[in-house]
Amino acid sequence: MSVLLGLFFIFLGILKITPAISRDLHKDIRTEYAKYAKVFPLVKTLQLKLPSKWYRRVVGGTEIFSGLLLLLVPGRRIKNFGNILLMATKILNLYTHWAINDKFERMAPSLVFFFMLVCRMVVDWQFAKQEKLEQEELAKEPTGQFDELDQKSNPARTIKSKKDQ
Repeated sequence: MSVLLGLFFIFLGILKITPAISRDLHKDIRTEYAKYAKVFPLVKTLQLKLPSKWYRRVVGGTEIFSGLLLLLVPGRRIKNFGNILLMATKILNLYTHWAINDKFERMAPSLVFFFMLVCRMVVDWQFAKQEKLEQEELAKEPTGQFDELDQKSNPARTIKSKKDQ
């Protein structure tokens, strides 16, 4: 799941930054980000002017960076960091669609990929929990080799431990 999401977000980021893949799609994205920049949450509260060009580039760069983390970097924490960055960009994207009164059809892809990122996090947490349980079980289990040594050196202790069980 990490590989597919990583590839997808790298693709989306490249579309936002450069027209190398599709000139028409890049042009459409540029016009959409002109609308998005007007409703960016900090624009109204801090009365900032956000250039749509930089907004689009930052979002695209974040998607490429996070996609590369999901795709190439081993390590659960780093992948989760990339996942959280992508979830934040999708939440921001959903907010901007809502703020400009886009139809649900325009919001649906962002919503679907947001839920896919949430599912990836849930699956990762389940794997982490399972690994933790397995490590705890291994730590509790005696290794047969020491039990035999313990029986030979102190048979009374072995008998007592059997009674306690």
